[in-house]
Parts: sequence; structure tokens; C-alpha cells
Amino acid sequence: MNKINRALISVSNKKFLIEFAQKLSAAGVEIISTGGTMKALQAADIPVKYVSDVTGFPEIMDGRVKTLNPYIHGGILAVRDNQTHVDQMREHKIKPIDLVVVNLYPFKETIANPDVTLETAVENIDIGGPAMIRAAAKNFKFVTVVVNPERYDEIALMIERDGGTSFDFRMELAQEAFAHTADYDAAIQKYLSDKIDGC
Repeated sequence: MNKINRALISVSNKKFLIEFAQKLSAAGVEIISTGGTMKALQAADIPVKYVSDVTGFPEIMDGRVKTLNPYIHGGILAVRDNQTHVDQMREHKIKPIDLVVVNLYPFKETIANPDVTLETAVENIDIGGPAMIRAAAKNFKFVTVVVNPERYDEIALMIERDGGTSFDFRMELAQEAFAHTADYDAAIQKYLSDKIDGC
């Protein structure tokens, strides 16, 4: 059972977000978040730390660059039973992130609009989100990754009851996460391919 002390939440789909974050906070989990998600949590009076306060760098380029930072990805990808990784975390003051809750910019919903422009479609291609999802899924031995809001109650109950999640459950969530990013990338590829064919 891996204990969950620190979570990063960055979601486009905010379904069930507040209830889930309230349960995490009540269980003593520190929450880090990005702009829109952070504002939603703050509005609900849920303690949250802004990702820029963790990275020491502001969100820039209209939000294109915010989580692509060693303080985030080091915290997600560190192998906790590798002493070199542990030493490097200590040296660079990187704190582990145990839970990554991310869902992606609504690319499919955006391109479903027949009047959508190529520019708008491209701006709804998520970069930081898939990077965090894939990092957390790769490191499922230590990190719990969640892409589906329907899983929130189940995870909150585990944390409340056991303080964390089991290895088998984390592996199950990791394969869900990779399926999620694969489907997302396939939709982008098809959209761009259709655009090329239509030129």
C-alpha cells in the first residue's frame, strides 16, 4: 500500500472535482493545482497550492507552459526505492507527488463543432496533461494516476480507509491512463490527417 500525501490536480472536466478534493483534503493530502482548477478549489474553500509556487515559475504562453518542470516531473517520476533518485530529490528540493489527477483539454468536443477553426483545434491539443499522465502511469509502482472522474469515490474511499492505493490498483489505473492518452492522440492524428486530405 503506497500512502498518498501529496496530489497534483489539473482537470478540464471538473465533474465531481470539489467533492473529491474535499475528501482528499480531509484525509490530510496536500493538493497542488493549475490555474482554472486551482480557482475552482479556492472558490470551494479547499486548501490548494498553486503550481507556480511549486515550480518557482509562472504559467506562460497562454498556459502552454505551466507543469513542464523538474519540480513537477521529478516529483512524479522519481523511483522512491532508488537511492540515487532519493538523493537527487533531496539535493534539488523536489518533493514527491503521489497522486496525479488529470483529464485533458476537450479536443474531441472542440472539433465536433463543424465551424471550428484549425487554430482553435490546435489550441485544444493538450501537452502538459498527457506528459503528466504518462509520467505517473510509467511510475505506477509509486504513483496513482486518475483520468476518469468516475473513479474519484473509489480512490477517496481507499485513501480514507487505508491511506493509499494498492500496487494492482495502480497498475489498473496506469493502463487506463495509457488507453486515454492513446485515444486522445489518435483523435488528433485523424483530425490533422483529414485536414491534409482536404487541402
